[in-house]
Amino acid sequence: MNYKKTEASKSTETRNPVEMTKGTDNMYETLAIIAKRANQINADIKEELLAKLSEFATHTDSLDEVFENKEQIEVSRFYERLPKPTLIAIQEWLEEKIHHRYPEVEEDAKA
Repeated sequence: MNYKKTEASKSTETRNPVEMTKGTDNMYETLAIIAKRANQINADIKEELLAKLSEFATHTDSLDEVFENKEQIEVSRFYERLPKPTLIAIQEWLEEKIHHRYPEVEEDAKA
């Protein structure tokens, strides 16, 4: 997913609890779903960032030499300016882009 073009806010906002619990009717379930999605988003962003930063990696044996690369700094700053994974997950939840299911209910239906 492209997190760079997300419409999620970059700061915290007060949310309507009724609107947040549309899909589950339970705030705790909603928060658990959003938290799991935020962890997935965080892992994706971290993997992408590390892949981009590895392009700039210089393999030297000396710890004394630290090279600052402008492109590397710009990439890091870009990722720092992205909305937090939790805010992206909340936006996805409100836009109904997160699919969730209850495995125990599916098992009971199969039996």
